[in-house]
This record gives sequence, C-alpha cells and structure tokens, in this order.
Amino acid sequence: MKDKIVICIGRQYGSAGKEIGELVAKKLGIPCYDKEIIGEMSKKSGISKELLEDYDERPTNSILYSLSLGSYSSHNALLTNVSELPLTDKIFIIQSDTIKALASTSCVIVGRCAENVLSKDDSLLSVFIHADFNSRVERIMDLKKMKKDQATSLIKKMDKKRASYHNYYCDTRWGEASTYDLCINSNCDIEYASNLIIAAVNAR
Repeated sequence: MKDKIVICIGRQYGSAGKEIGELVAKKLGIPCYDKEIIGEMSKKSGISKELLEDYDERPTNSILYSLSLGSYSSHNALLTNVSELPLTDKIFIIQSDTIKALASTSCVIVGRCAENVLSKDDSLLSVFIHADFNSRVERIMDLKKMKKDQATSLIKKMDKKRASYHNYYCDTRWGEASTYDLCINSNCDIEYASNLIIAAVNAR
C-alpha cells in the first residue's frame, strides 16, 4: 500500500470480528492489534498485564467522555494532573494513547473504541461486524464447547458489556450503522467479510 490505512473493527460477540481483522491484516501485510494492545499498554504505563486484562473493555460510570478523551498527550500527564480519576478511566486514557501510537502506521485494530479514538485520522476505515444471532450461537457453541443455552447467555452478556463500554466512552452508539464507514453481516463467513473490507480499502 502506498498510503497509510488504519482499519478499526467493532464487532458483535461471535461474529468472527477478530478473525476477520486478522485475515484482513494478513492480506494487506500489516499488523493486527487486539489483546496485543494490553501488552503495549503495560510497557508504556508499568501497570501489570494481569490488571489491564481484568479491566479490558470494562464499562464505568464515573466521568464524561470529553474528559476521557481530553488533551492528555500521554499517561504521565494523566497520572500527574488527574490522579483522582478511577482506575478504569486512567486505563482508558492510557489505552487511547497507545492506540494513537500504534495507528501512526498502517494497522488493523479490533474493538476498544478505536474508531472513536482515531476519528480525526484521515486514514481511518471504521467497520462494524455483525451476524445473525443463530449463526453466532452455533459458532460460540463450537469454539467454546458450550451448550446452546450457555452460548446464548454468553453472547448476550458480552454484547451488553461491549455496548456499555463503547456507549460510555464514545459519542456514538455501538453498532449504529450510520456511525461506521462499513457494516458487514458476516454470517461468520470470514473470507467473505475480509474481501468486502479489502474492496473498501482498494476503493479509496
């Protein structure tokens, strides 16, 4: 690719969003960041990976989005000037700082409100992956070796968690089509969805 492209992927649980992001990144020859972001955050902040994993995409209700995405250029400024913030909010700002650093070059970023954090980046392509509920249930049953009722419960729980996290920290609504460049019903067909994203990249 001649120009930088940053693809941010929001996803329903069980829609294969992570796998689609990984395949897109492989086809484009660029890195894909999901849980890897936690490792980068740990390096920058000195906070243990275990603690960061515990707070990963966890919603909170303590401060406004505008404060969370304020003019803090680094986590050091955050810890110095806003030491009274709850840990969840400190972690979100450290995460946002890390995402911005990773997005200085072409990459795919999965989840973590990345499309909102990078909303002013002209290279951004924001994508939301969804799939019909039954398809997601079948996929989670297979991946997690769960019964249907267990998979159903887990999907509802995780979708609620992701929506709560996103809607708290962002000024857009999780999964609302008008707030993304591209929405794809994957029906858990990873190859199909990845090809649509690649086509959108090539059309730019």
